[in-house]
Amino acid sequence: MRTLYENGRVYTGQLPLTEAFVVEDGRFVFAGGAEQARLAAGPEAQVVDLEGAFVCAGFNDSHMHLLNYGYALQVADLSSHTESLAEVLDTMRAFLKEKNFAPGQWVRGRGWNHDYFTDEQRFPTRQDLDQVSREHPVCIVRTCGHTCVVNTKALEMIGVTAATPQPEGGCFEIGPDGQPNGVFRENGMELVYSKLPKPSVEDLKTMLLDAQKHLNAYGVTSCQTDDFDAFATVDWREVMEAYAQLEAEGKMTVRMYQQAQLTSVKALEEFFAEGYNTGWGDEWVKVGPLKILGDGSLGARSAYLSRDYADKPGYRGIAIYTQQQFDDLIGCANEHGMQVAVHTIGDGILDQVLESYEKALAEHPRADHRHGVVHCQITRPDQLKKIEEMGLHVYAQPIFLDYDIHMVTDRVGEELASTSYAFRTLMDAGVWVSSGTDCPVELPRALACIQCAVTRSTLKGDAGPYRPEEAFTVQQAIDSYTIHAAHASFEENEKGRIAPGYLADFVVLGQDPFAADPAAIQNIPVKAVYVGGKCVHQA
Repeated sequence: MRTLYENGRVYTGQLPLTEAFVVEDGRFVFAGGAEQARLAAGPEAQVVDLEGAFVCAGFNDSHMHLLNYGYALQVADLSSHTESLAEVLDTMRAFLKEKNFAPGQWVRGRGWNHDYFTDEQRFPTRQDLDQVSREHPVCIVRTCGHTCVVNTKALEMIGVTAATPQPEGGCFEIGPDGQPNGVFRENGMELVYSKLPKPSVEDLKTMLLDAQKHLNAYGVTSCQTDDFDAFATVDWREVMEAYAQLEAEGKMTVRMYQQAQLTSVKALEEFFAEGYNTGWGDEWVKVGPLKILGDGSLGARSAYLSRDYADKPGYRGIAIYTQQQFDDLIGCANEHGMQVAVHTIGDGILDQVLESYEKALAEHPRADHRHGVVHCQITRPDQLKKIEEMGLHVYAQPIFLDYDIHMVTDRVGEELASTSYAFRTLMDAGVWVSSGTDCPVELPRALACIQCAVTRSTLKGDAGPYRPEEAFTVQQAIDSYTIHAAHASFEENEKGRIAPGYLADFVVLGQDPFAADPAAIQNIPVKAVYVGGKCVHQA
């Protein structure tokens, strides 16, 4: 049976807005004026009155970590309790008391940001976390996900001492007493994560279900997610099995495009040998690009710059891979026809990634590779030109401006800050720029991300605009979350628009973003969300 949705303000992917659309068997069959819609629907159609609400294609978060978000929902949420180090410790103590952990059980939290601390603006240490517990191992992860801190009990359990060799592509810090201070960065975090309890496939399914429910509430119907590294003890095959079971059980409410993080050529070749590659799967679960983690985060000063940090002379950050390792991984993926997406925040690591792309495409040219740069934050004009010339996709996180505005110039200096977060420049040059939140680094708040893209200011409006010439129009911001995101996954003919033949994934909003105050877009209510024509969220 066909369903007619009428009396709306419908953004189909083109302006002006139209009034109605028709859905049948999970896809749009018509979008346009009211009279034509009624004719297309037929006399037997079910009719839904949109009551003047705004409707657009469902939001597609083009880079996030769905499984990690599901896990984050199970640990202490420090993101809303990070105004001081004392508050972080109080929150962890309250969490420990509330959950009644068994002896020796890990106590975990995520979301602290030392830049927001009003008492001591520094990383926590094991001595701080010892105030939470000396009987339980405690681990708290910075909001960026690129640094974690553990207490003394955890250090004892994982067996890390001053004599432990430093890991390649990461580190653990040594305190003034000559002993580890509990801070682990980048690949160093694997020393901790490899000792955490292994979740079962059923545990993974529970996390994914919880995460999908939250995404739907924010209007998100598709996500491009990096899940293979969510747990050091979980093989990627188990992650794919969890998705397969959820799909078989009819429990998927978010369409998933896996940004497959495989950290060696050997692992990548095994992936190919088992039949996986970009495009494998169906409309619910699909394999996307090889995901590579190039460097760290700007907030943790682990993003790799081409020059010293302005606020830390003599230090440039952490490069996770060598140039040769980048060349080998990207070259192997490109030769096998696999898409590639590399996390690059610092301009130093972007130099290496662009060099590897150039080598790979020279050896095995491809007309429509859609290789990409994830984050693409600290950039120079010469790099922007190369991104354009190579036809790379850019996976942007405009919502990062809410925090980064406060420290980008301090971190990288005036010169680099004046050419960074250049998303409008890239889009105007013809680069496909999609948006996302990197959740759980940020909550999957699509409308808040759209607001930051339009205003280039903090969500509170207390800072910015930063480089206002790089602001998106409302239409560009919505397109980046729909049309451009669909292009990132080779699904531009399947999703991202309200048009005949496209998947009927759409969101009903309580206000028209085109008519709203740009500084209040984040407050627009999500009234209902549909995936394949089925309502998955109702406010």
